[in-house]
Amino acid sequence: MMRLTRVALLVAMLALQAGCGERAPPTPPFTPQELAYLEGMSPLGPLPPSHGNTFADDPRAAALGRRLFFDAGLSATGRVSCASCHDPARYFTDGRPRAVGRGEGPRNTPSLLVAPHYPFLAWDGRKDSVWSQALGALLDEREHAISVDAAARRVKEVHGEAYEVAFGPLPDLADPAARERVFVHAGKAIEAYLRDVARLEPSPFDHYVAALLAGDPSGGGHLSAPAVRGLRVFLGEARCVACHHGPLLSDREFHAIGLPPAFGAPARDEGRARGITRLDADPYRCGARWSDTSDCPSLRFLDRRSPDHVAAFRTPSLRNVERTGPYMHGGQIGSLEDVVDHYRVLSHEPRVGRRDVLLLPLPRAVRTDDLVAFLRSLTSPPPPGSAPGFSP
Repeated sequence: MMRLTRVALLVAMLALQAGCGERAPPTPPFTPQELAYLEGMSPLGPLPPSHGNTFADDPRAAALGRRLFFDAGLSATGRVSCASCHDPARYFTDGRPRAVGRGEGPRNTPSLLVAPHYPFLAWDGRKDSVWSQALGALLDEREHAISVDAAARRVKEVHGEAYEVAFGPLPDLADPAARERVFVHAGKAIEAYLRDVARLEPSPFDHYVAALLAGDPSGGGHLSAPAVRGLRVFLGEARCVACHHGPLLSDREFHAIGLPPAFGAPARDEGRARGITRLDADPYRCGARWSDTSDCPSLRFLDRRSPDHVAAFRTPSLRNVERTGPYMHGGQIGSLEDVVDHYRVLSHEPRVGRRDVLLLPLPRAVRTDDLVAFLRSLTSPPPPGSAPGFSP
């Protein structure tokens, strides 16, 4: 009710300013519904609580996690670190169609800068926390390909002092359970580091919305005229906001959108359908042995039977999208212009499953350059201190 009242007052104020000859908005005022959408899209806001990690916001764990994130010794080859695929200079992506660690993976590398805001991680949602995702990457044969035992020994030999500052005395690694405990703590420390760098500064879009909601019809001049037109289209006839809404500009759900096949990708990729099966069997999921909580509402209310899960992949956040290409789960699309063109044509059907029935082609009147101008306004400055600056 308070939000609706605020929006109604703002609409009246904008209309009054335009009628009194004061600074007129460069485009007609936003509708009350559009203003409500904008108020819900900005700012990004605080991080939600971690799923199962009591150390998630501990600066001592974050300091250890930073060391671990850049340590290539946490891999079978000694040449792969978390930063190999999640380069801070590239907004924690790698610029490749598909991730390359020990081998090439089947999917594109998502940015980690918004990962703590998601209830489910990876393109298929097979992980439900950042710490669990980190552990999965360490064990994956195509990524770090390191064992639990080898990772625990590396932590003790190279990062033992930082570990004890964060988690207390190192246990005797002769005990297999102790080795796994150290391994799990490594994942939780990496999550703490990533939560530390995920506190993004406002983008031009955020500044625009703040000024607009404060009563300035020009939005403080933070967006160009093409970007404002793109925003109006995004909210209106393009229907982008149906899936890309809220502060994350993502519904945090999974959809099949009829993408062209990714070069080298599996012929049959069931996406979310397979991801749920893997999540349920994950020893590091929320509520399992190594979780710090048994209260897991995201799992309790998870729909495991929907046929729409087949070949569906996570709706990516559009924050920093200009800096995180190539795009889609297989890196199939190289530029934002080509992404818009995909939605304009929708010429492909999923190899398995079915395309989302609510997905319709963009109207012909939608201009690609306007939409792209708006998408570029979603880029925040790089997070302070995100460059490595550390040699293990």
